[in-house]
Amino acid sequence: MRRITSHWERRHFLALANTGVLIAVGLGACVGGEGHDAGVSSPEALRRPLSSVVALSFTDELDTGAKDLGQYVRARVDQVARGTLPEGVEFPLANAATDDVRAIAGLSTNVVVSWLDPLSFDTSHAAPRFGANNDYIAFFGDGWDEVPGEPPQWRGSGTSAWLWVNHESISNDFPTPTTAPTGQHLTLAMFLAAEKVLSNEVTANRWPSADLAAYVREAKRQVGGSWFHVVQDPASRKWQIDRGAEAVRYDATSRTLARLTGIRPLAADRDDEGHALPPGVVSGIMSDCSGGQTPWGTVITAEENVQDFYGDMEVFWTSEQKFVRGAGADPGGPIRFDTRASATSVFGISPDRETHHAKDLYGYLVEIDPGEAPDEYEGKSAAGRGHKKLGAMGRARWENTSFAVDASFELLPDEPVVMYAGDDRRSGRVYKFVSTNPYRAGMTRAETRALLDEGKVYVAHFAGLDNTTGVTMLATGEAPTESAPGQGQWIEFGTTSGAIAPNAAALGEPGKTVGEALSDLDYNGIGGFERDDDVRRALFTASAKVGIMELNRPEDVEYNPRDPSGAPRIYVAFTNHGRKTQLDQEGRLIDPTAHERSAPKRPDMIGNVFVMQEANPESPGSSTSFTFLRVWAGAKATGPYDAANPDNLVIDREGGVWFGTDGNFAANGTAEAIYFLDLDRAHAPGAPGVVAPTFGKAFRVVAMPSDAEATGPALAADMRTLFVSVQHPGEHVWSAWPHGE
Repeated sequence: MRRITSHWERRHFLALANTGVLIAVGLGACVGGEGHDAGVSSPEALRRPLSSVVALSFTDELDTGAKDLGQYVRARVDQVARGTLPEGVEFPLANAATDDVRAIAGLSTNVVVSWLDPLSFDTSHAAPRFGANNDYIAFFGDGWDEVPGEPPQWRGSGTSAWLWVNHESISNDFPTPTTAPTGQHLTLAMFLAAEKVLSNEVTANRWPSADLAAYVREAKRQVGGSWFHVVQDPASRKWQIDRGAEAVRYDATSRTLARLTGIRPLAADRDDEGHALPPGVVSGIMSDCSGGQTPWGTVITAEENVQDFYGDMEVFWTSEQKFVRGAGADPGGPIRFDTRASATSVFGISPDRETHHAKDLYGYLVEIDPGEAPDEYEGKSAAGRGHKKLGAMGRARWENTSFAVDASFELLPDEPVVMYAGDDRRSGRVYKFVSTNPYRAGMTRAETRALLDEGKVYVAHFAGLDNTTGVTMLATGEAPTESAPGQGQWIEFGTTSGAIAPNAAALGEPGKTVGEALSDLDYNGIGGFERDDDVRRALFTASAKVGIMELNRPEDVEYNPRDPSGAPRIYVAFTNHGRKTQLDQEGRLIDPTAHERSAPKRPDMIGNVFVMQEANPESPGSSTSFTFLRVWAGAKATGPYDAANPDNLVIDREGGVWFGTDGNFAANGTAEAIYFLDLDRAHAPGAPGVVAPTFGKAFRVVAMPSDAEATGPALAADMRTLFVSVQHPGEHVWSAWPHGE
């Protein structure tokens, strides 16, 4: 989702310039927003744009008869399709760009919490505060667990709840010994100076070692996740933090500990003071992008762009997907990893080497046991209690994860636990984890959690996709559709996998298995993997070695057990690509000496939403194939239904599909937003009573301020409130949000 620096890159600035948007870093003033207390320690720092959580409460059904937000939006969509939308009603929301949160009529908005806000009444420096660049949100309605065995989804109170919120990164430029911080890093530095944590002049281009080390220690506290209680005022409908409840912060320091399961670390870890940690226990979580709410009541938080914090461990590829020789994966020998922290990374720049940690300890799906102490790693006090990193799924730039569940959002009985996730990078792939042992009704929470420690990993091969586009089918030149879907395979990964490598025939070795190919020291011009742990450490490289079709940045992947099609489906947001590929159409590595002139450059800069449907939806763990098709296409346009660069997805209680965008502002010059995707076939062309077909169209429900990303959408248990993370307002353009000038 967000890279810490230069995520937009030069092409985004050019796109902004072409749309006439003024490029400037926002330094907005703050006078205090209604219904939101900032708890400031540094007024000057908190006058700047701040990432925040916003609540959109359903307050008026406006003669639609709707009982919740989902029903209300569907009623409005139906009115548009049938030509009965009342005069004067704006729906969808206007496609514009402002410096405020806008929403359709019938909803009221309020800021719940902003970066650096205290999460209790304690405003001391050591007390928990809301972190930076909030992203994924999980809603746990009070009382959801009163019935043993029921999942948290759509259970419990809709007006009081515990929220889990991810904190992904700190935007803009971090300080170095010879340069001052900018943007959000400057905001944090100003705050820390006011708190007397820093003693230097934070805007100067000289940072003493002691201050730089102190800054990095504090920057580690800004990422990870927050766990806090919220309540809705029945009179005003505004949501507020319950500061009397005990909030907990989880972060990248060694105050947060997790056990790494399913894979053996290359070396033992230690805490930030240099003390050895127990075997398999690692320090901190970071780059927490999106995530998933488990059916047993924990949270999976996805470590995405960890290469920014300690450096990239898969240094075998350039940003254009060219294979790098001499980096540790050359043919003729086993693949080797350099796990040392990079001296130019955000955390590796600290002169305090005790705070450096190995690269292979990050880049995992992490199961947090919310409410437990940050240092309560799984098994510390009891089996099944505490936090752990899911090494059995492997390392990648994980965006999120989603579980295969039934129509009640419960695990499928007598079936293995199945998780889906995407590697959010250009040419990344979609993966499926299938637990070795099945889930049985009546299992304890600890027994269920243990199922994630062992299993098989499969990678999705979108066979027949055109490698030059990543969107259309090679045979037809068109995107796959319901009537003409693509046919894909799940390829088992591992050194003992008997699946046939997709590129075996093209490389003159028909019948060569994935296991043989991965172990081969020369196969496809890439070194060999000595063990399964190494395969899991480098899923991107392993996927290229065996010729898995590259994809256009698979971000959010969501399993929909109540899909409008009538069968469970997996939705994938492909955000964009716009760069070159690793492989040719047949899965052969493109010679790095010829890569610049011969590798295709994929043109997709606006994104798409695809769906995958398992061949055996009743038993997704045993399904070895799937169909795939496109259900929504991004557009470089500013019409009422136009948008670009889909990112986070959320499936509502009735199977409705919603998504947020990240990049529409750069592509189209209009605000990022949250959309409802109409997949009701009653609104298709030719359906009775339809005068303006809306099937397949996205309806804008809420828009973000300035260049803020629309992320983390989460619905309350009663679907009467939508929570949204407003991430990095003013990252690259002026903003005074959330408090105004």
